[in-house]
Amino acid sequence: MAIEIRVPQMGESVTEGVIAQWLKRKGEAVAADEPVVEIETDKITVEVPAPAAGVLVEQAAAEGDTVGVGDVIGTIDPTATATASAEAPKAEAPKPDAPKP
Repeated sequence: MAIEIRVPQMGESVTEGVIAQWLKRKGEAVAADEPVVEIETDKITVEVPAPAAGVLVEQAAAEGDTVGVGDVIGTIDPTATATASAEAPKAEAPKPDAPKP
């Protein structure tokens, strides 16, 4: 069963914000309460934590999108496993030096 990530209440008069940055990519594993996305308003920037541990399977809003309080902006699957493409890029093997003349 998927768990929704929703835009939290950010203050009395704040009704919407802008997705500033996704801190996790689709397919990445997340821990419960780990920040997954930053939302900016004219007053504050809020890090939205994962409501549960699992894998981020959907980003329903892109960076730069305006979202309202209570909107679903992502989905976590607590039973999924992280995909290989979402893992951090591996360091490249050092290239051999060019032959010296």
